[in-house]
Amino acid sequence: MAFFSALYKQPLTLLTDLYQLTMAYGYWKSGIAEREAVFHLYFREHPFNGGYAVSSGLEQVIEYIKSFRFSTDETGYLAGLKGKDGRPLFSSRFLEYLEGLTLGCDVDAVPEGTVVFAQEPVLRVKAPILQAQLLETPLLNIINFQTLISTKASRIVQAARGAPVMEFGLRRAQGVDGAISAARASYIGGCAATSNVLAAKMFDIPVSGTHAHSWVLAFASELEAFEAYADAFPGNCVLLVDTFDTIRGVEHAIEIAQKLRDNGKELVGIRLDSGDLAYLSRQARQMLDEAGFPDVKIVASNDIDEQILTSLFGQEARIDLFGIGTKLVTAYDHPALGGVYKLGALKNKNGAWENKIKLSEQTIKINNPGIQQVRRYKKDGLFYADMIYDERNPPAGDVTIVHPCESTKRKMLREVDFEKEDLLVPVFRNGKAVYKSPGLNSVRDRVREQLKQLHPGVKRFVNPHIYVVGLESSMCREKNRLILEARKLAERA
Repeated sequence: MAFFSALYKQPLTLLTDLYQLTMAYGYWKSGIAEREAVFHLYFREHPFNGGYAVSSGLEQVIEYIKSFRFSTDETGYLAGLKGKDGRPLFSSRFLEYLEGLTLGCDVDAVPEGTVVFAQEPVLRVKAPILQAQLLETPLLNIINFQTLISTKASRIVQAARGAPVMEFGLRRAQGVDGAISAARASYIGGCAATSNVLAAKMFDIPVSGTHAHSWVLAFASELEAFEAYADAFPGNCVLLVDTFDTIRGVEHAIEIAQKLRDNGKELVGIRLDSGDLAYLSRQARQMLDEAGFPDVKIVASNDIDEQILTSLFGQEARIDLFGIGTKLVTAYDHPALGGVYKLGALKNKNGAWENKIKLSEQTIKINNPGIQQVRRYKKDGLFYADMIYDERNPPAGDVTIVHPCESTKRKMLREVDFEKEDLLVPVFRNGKAVYKSPGLNSVRDRVREQLKQLHPGVKRFVNPHIYVVGLESSMCREKNRLILEARKLAERA
């Protein structure tokens, strides 16, 4: 099901920052609106102090671009905007131009579910500069959040050591769209199910859930509440046992398990939602096993993340499934990916490409110039290094790659030693979609296969091994040349 049309009736063309529209107006008024430009979307640092990210959101990007248009409703609103001088912010002729605008962009991107790294482009837009500028904010909005959550989910699933993880974050998510996007991205990252019924329906994700403490409080006793729930769901009964006293709750759950068995059914599980989860899970497992119910699953929730999971397993917790909400869907310890969208090249008035660079006091904020592609080198079944190169000057044979921010760090790659793959694939050509999005399960499978090819050290939660990403040497030289030229110009100004 289409994401945006299912949630919103109106077009989302105005889902942008005002400065994108004022720049578009400036391009139009200056006569350079149709000058071709190339922008790259990338992030500067890995989230969660980790060593990688999982790209997500491309399917929604495709949907957004396909539906992009300015109707009279949008331009009517823009016509009413006033500047500080009280005059209309945009001319009527410009608004007429927007109403007739059809995107003619080329978009290349890494497929969803690809493991990606800091500084390398996840998506590239080649289009008239006005059009490319108008895509900046929505593309960042979509990809930043979903990539962040898919990465968090992959870390949590890794820490769960094969135990299924269910996304339970709807009530704590950042609004309706945040909840829907997070459920989708969490599933891509490896979660087995969601509690979000709308997301489950929209994306065909397995849906899962138990009951709340309010169910127990609605009855005269915990045992009566359990009996009523088992009567309502005899074949799908999971009981929350910590409303009053967890150990006593487990005892009541065992009574219900016996009654279900007497009627030809089995208790599916119990859920722990508070207290010392390691200790309580061990106690509950022992009680269930001794009572003859070794197949009853123990589910745990309560503000869990990958660090808590690591600690729980280190304490020999006996937990079979995890329900994870707040710390997953809000990316609690790293609330924004920080992706950026920077101009890499622009055609001049003679139609020749000119590389562009932005200077900064912080080296990490200086963008890479050119029309970029990423080549991944693989060796012995594992990802070895990624090289960013200019598509107009594809390297052949042995190459030297240079760290994007520290030019003294270099690595030589002998062509005969590696398998190679270029990561950015065509998605749009001249505004027409040329890429068929795989199903969500295929994207999820891709994440699993990609992570298998990533060295275990890169996946560490603490002080991960640094995966090598570098500029092809001639691109590095071009970057340094542009930096020196820009600094000379700044000194003269």
